[in-house]
Amino acid sequence: QLRLVESGGGLVRPGGSLRLSCVVSGWSSDSYAIGWFRQAPGKEREGVSCISSSGGMTIYADSVKGRFTISRDNAKNTVYLQIDNLKPEDTAIYYCAAISRRLCVLDQGQYDFWGQGTQVAVSS
Repeated sequence: QLRLVESGGGLVRPGGSLRLSCVVSGWSSDSYAIGWFRQAPGKEREGVSCISSSGGMTIYADSVKGRFTISRDNAKNTVYLQIDNLKPEDTAIYYCAAISRRLCVLDQGQYDFWGQGTQVAVSS
């Protein structure tokens, strides 16, 4: 069974940065792609970014391009989401999810395993 655990969320002022981590256990690190999704209060969950199993392919939602950077360290079974220039509209619970294939998509319906989420709040 695959297990995903997110961490790194918190309360940040606008313009600040955070690095979210997603530690994955239970599978070989080169057998799954990872996606980051978020759900803001009162809104549906949306795809933010994803990364292929090798790390060679990444996808970003238009709303986060230039501010979010996804990466992975397969030796540590960890995927990171670096968030810079945080805005109040980035406030949400951020989830990582795994899909059992090499390439990634931002279609959350295709992801099989999910973490419990980490809260990001951006406020002055």
